[in-house]
Amino acid sequence: MKITPLGAAGGEVTGSCYFVESDKARILVDCGLFQGGRNIESLNRSPLGDHLGHLDAVLLTHAHLDHVGRLPLLIRAGYRGPILATPATIELAALVLHDAAKIQAQDAERRNRHLQRAGEAPQAPLYTQEDVDAALRLFQPIPYHQRFPVAPGVQAIYLEAGHMLGSASIQLRVEESGKTRVVVFSGDLGPRGVPILKDSETFTEADLVFLESTYGDRDHRSRESTVAEFTGIVQAAVREKGKIFVPTFAIGRAQGLIHMLACLMEEKSIPSFPVYLDSPMAIEASRIYTRHPELYDDDLLDYLKGRPFSSDFAQVIMTASAEESKRINEQPGPLLVLAGSGMCNAGRILHHLRNNLWQPGSHVLMVGYQGHGTLGRQLVDGEKVVSIFGEKIAVKARIHTLGGFSAHAGQTDLLNWFEPLAARRPRVALVHGEDTQRRALARCLSERHQIHAHLPLMGESLEI
Repeated sequence: MKITPLGAAGGEVTGSCYFVESDKARILVDCGLFQGGRNIESLNRSPLGDHLGHLDAVLLTHAHLDHVGRLPLLIRAGYRGPILATPATIELAALVLHDAAKIQAQDAERRNRHLQRAGEAPQAPLYTQEDVDAALRLFQPIPYHQRFPVAPGVQAIYLEAGHMLGSASIQLRVEESGKTRVVVFSGDLGPRGVPILKDSETFTEADLVFLESTYGDRDHRSRESTVAEFTGIVQAAVREKGKIFVPTFAIGRAQGLIHMLACLMEEKSIPSFPVYLDSPMAIEASRIYTRHPELYDDDLLDYLKGRPFSSDFAQVIMTASAEESKRINEQPGPLLVLAGSGMCNAGRILHHLRNNLWQPGSHVLMVGYQGHGTLGRQLVDGEKVVSIFGEKIAVKARIHTLGGFSAHAGQTDLLNWFEPLAARRPRVALVHGEDTQRRALARCLSERHQIHAHLPLMGESLEI
């Protein structure tokens, strides 16, 4: 059998997709969108169906766009088989994919106005809402901890990955030529001890492990010190009547930050002041979170004995419409705005940054990974002037990077997750990380376990 990364390899972080071939079956694990600059995003237009042939099934680790965003393209290529995921992932994927189709339609309309003026042919969006609906009809729910058949000779089991609601690591058992081979895909792993979600679980058996390495070169600051820094920034901004803008991943990060803000206000660590959730997708995702208490960790369950989780969100001003979003700019500080997208490459955060980056009294809190080529990465790297909607904007706002809120495991948590597998001496392929991060994690695996990890390129097949 062989496995070919069709994304999130070769130093690229987005576009997760793995093509698994045996003598009896052909499946995909994830089918994500490439996100970043134009060069990266152009990879989304590479046809998926041309070299995949007949697929038996698709398995999803979780619902983030860089893991599900190319599913409608697979449908366009003719796929009509099952798409297997946890129940929460199915709910969230519907939200993510419909939002992606909407954004692509808006981007295509704006792009085509420029092309029309230049006398060039228009371009269609990557996919439409109809394509998304066709993909969603193929979803089938799969519970955690139960082995299930995927395709001829292939069985799988899902374990909690602790990255977002419904996220999973996957173990495949593949029968071929009278032998059983075991392949593990970590998916995106969450750090241990993060509020709301349970910690990640791991496997004890594998012949080959595809391990994410987004933060393979370092550990995050402790959550305690990160919350303390966040609290200090908020306290200062409130005293100055400043405005705080948080580019927020709509699923996971937004809910975690709202829960933290509610706790800080309740214990009087920060004063009560207006907090806006300016993302229709994050608003709906928050509703989905409240419907899945079976996925909460013990700390949140204890917290909920005194108050419902929904009460955290009741304190937040939800701005679903574009008109409500625009009116935020008319409000005086202090205030805090959580708006998508998390890498500042689309969504309402762009409008807020265009209106506020040039104002010295503004604060921008970066609370997640920023991919190469994104506006978020430019701000983190200290650019003094950036372009938003073709307009040059001076960066006068204070930019804060708070890595302790990341939904990705740091180096120590990645190594600890792998520890139970190490005794089986599996081959390891490091994916979903830039090369600096992959090389650093590879050195740790070599020093700790004498396992020499492989750093696969995009399209490079690994044979077992």
